[in-house]
Amino acid sequence: MDRATNVDTSAALEVVRPGALTTVQDEGRPGHAHLGVPRSGALDAHAHRLANRLVGNPCGAATLETTLDGVSLRALVPVTVAVTGAPCPVRVNGRPAPWGSPVRVPVGALLDIGRPTSGLRTYVAFAGGITVEPVLGSRSTDLLSGLGPDPLAPGVLLPVGAAHPTPPTVDAVPWQAPPSELVLPLLLGPRHDWFTAEAIRVLAAPGYRVSPAANRIGLRTEGPALARTKDEELPSEGMVLGAVQVPPDGLPVVFLADHPVTGGYPVIGVVPEEHLPAAAQAVPGTPIRFVVRGWAGAAPTG
Repeated sequence: MDRATNVDTSAALEVVRPGALTTVQDEGRPGHAHLGVPRSGALDAHAHRLANRLVGNPCGAATLETTLDGVSLRALVPVTVAVTGAPCPVRVNGRPAPWGSPVRVPVGALLDIGRPTSGLRTYVAFAGGITVEPVLGSRSTDLLSGLGPDPLAPGVLLPVGAAHPTPPTVDAVPWQAPPSELVLPLLLGPRHDWFTAEAIRVLAAPGYRVSPAANRIGLRTEGPALARTKDEELPSEGMVLGAVQVPPDGLPVVFLADHPVTGGYPVIGVVPEEHLPAAAQAVPGTPIRFVVRGWAGAAPTG
C-alpha cells in the first residue's frame, strides 16, 4: 500500500494527475544530521509559508510542492486552497480561478494547477494542511533518504486536517518574480584553499548557468571548471544547507534541502540560507552570479 493512501477518505483529495514531480513538504526535519538525515522541507520556504497564511494555516503545515507542470486533484470534501510560488494557471472544473488568493473548491470538483508561466516550483496549500503521517516530526518527502510520503502518483488519496473556522481575508499578495539572473552571495570556506586563486576569480565572474540536472538535492551548474591546487582524496566531512561542493568535473553544486549530510569533495564556500529560495525558482539556463564575500579579489560593493 502506498504510504499516502492509508487515510480516511471522508477528508481527502484524490490525485488525478501527479505532474512531473509533486511532493508533500513542510518546514522539514532539522536536528537529525547526526543520524544521516537531511532537513528536507519546501525549497521555496517563502512561497510555502505564504500559501499557508492565505488559507489560515500555521506556517509549518504541509503543502504540495509541484515541479515543472503542476498537478490535478479531485476534492472529495469541500476545501479552501491557495496557490503561490511560480505563477501558473489555476482552474476549478475547467474555470479560471485566481493564483495567490484563497479559492473554495466544492466537493467533487477538479482542481488543476497548470504549468508555470515563469519559475519552476508551485506551492499548493489546503486549509487544515496535508496530514499524511509524519516521520521524525515532519511530513516532508525527502528524495535522497526516502523518508516521508512517496511523490504523488495517480489515485493516491491525501488527507486534510480541520480548517481554521475564520480564514484570513487578503487584499494583496507579496510576490517576487522568479529570477532572470540568480545572484548567490558566497562565504568562502572551509576548503577554498584547495582551489587556485584563478579558480575563485572564475567563480566570481559571469559564465555559470543552472543545469537541467538540478534537483531538490542540489543546484547543479554549467560553466567553466574550477582548477584545484590539491588532488588528494578528502575524507567525508559534514555538509550544511547551501554548501557549494565541487566534484571532480570542477562544476560547483549548491546543496539544497535534500542534500547529503556528509561528502568527500571540497566545499569552496557556503551560500547563506536566506538566499536559497530564489534557487528553487531558477529554471535551467538561468544565469548564476556568485558574489564572493571575504575575498581580497572581490569587487567593491559601495
